[in-house]
Amino acid sequence: MVRFIEENITKMLETKIISNSEVLYVVGGDDGDKSPGTNERGGLIKSWVNSMRACSPTRPKSFNSQSCWIKEHPSALNMFEDILHQSEGKQIVMFLDYDGTLSPIVDDPDRAFMSKKMRNTVRKLAKCFPTAIVSGRCREKVSSFVKLTELYYAGSHGMDIKGPEKGSKYIKENQSLLCQPATEFLPVINEVYEKLVEKTKSIQGAKVENNKFCASVHFRCVEEDKWSDLAHQVRSVLKNYPKLMLTQGRKVLEIRPIIKWDKGKALEFLLESLGYDNCTDVFPIYIGDDRTDEDAFKILRDKRQGLGILVSKYAKETNASYSLQEPDEVMDFLERLVESKQLRCGA
Repeated sequence: MVRFIEENITKMLETKIISNSEVLYVVGGDDGDKSPGTNERGGLIKSWVNSMRACSPTRPKSFNSQSCWIKEHPSALNMFEDILHQSEGKQIVMFLDYDGTLSPIVDDPDRAFMSKKMRNTVRKLAKCFPTAIVSGRCREKVSSFVKLTELYYAGSHGMDIKGPEKGSKYIKENQSLLCQPATEFLPVINEVYEKLVEKTKSIQGAKVENNKFCASVHFRCVEEDKWSDLAHQVRSVLKNYPKLMLTQGRKVLEIRPIIKWDKGKALEFLLESLGYDNCTDVFPIYIGDDRTDEDAFKILRDKRQGLGILVSKYAKETNASYSLQEPDEVMDFLERLVESKQLRCGA
């Protein structure tokens, strides 16, 4: 079984179903660990911690590095007119991450609330363009944070997708949109979640979140000298589940099923559901701040269609074309999109 899973993950990496930089761990045993990019016995936990640091920058790069990065990924606000020109004559479709994009990053993930002003902006946006929230969160939870029924919601990194309940003009009458490609993994994710809660309770600041089709281990409030202990505990659980893999995000470790699905696949599914697959007159815009959003950025870049906008104050390797620094800038950008649409329509 171990060999089968390792061969499977290698094949997935070779065919770019998943990226080598994203996968931290696949499966291991007492006779040694195997994971992409880790060849030496005993090096697995160290590689995890190094990757956790790399995905959690706390200060900007040097001025020169930051300046070069901004030239390659200019502000979407500064380049707004250029973006409008690119989208001229095309149907804009909006895809938005939640944490760090619509809401600020906070210590307690259960208190990542968006502002009333941001909610009102997203409500107006959805009246102008088909709009989807694509999040690593459980779909029900992110929906309860956003509190808008006219949106598409893709939770669990796109493994749980549902269309608007009401109020959207971009969904066909009586059309029920629901996609859950990882349903068979629900029992094992619940089981792993409970074990992770038990294993990590001794590590101060660690928080485990059940996101339905994946489990998230938040380490934002864990002292850095305890990250290795946390990695050991996560590994002690995950090593017994060969059909799961560990990926990383912003101060979070994600336990997910090994399936051909991610935020990029969710973007493609939603475009197809809206009738925009293989269309040249559609312009998807995806805004996100996390490594998991890179799958969607890459889809848009490879297709040379639409654009990705990374939300970050720091220089990061990304497939996005533009950048914004924080949720307030995201709100400004969305408001300008709404205003431009209203002007075009004479509203």
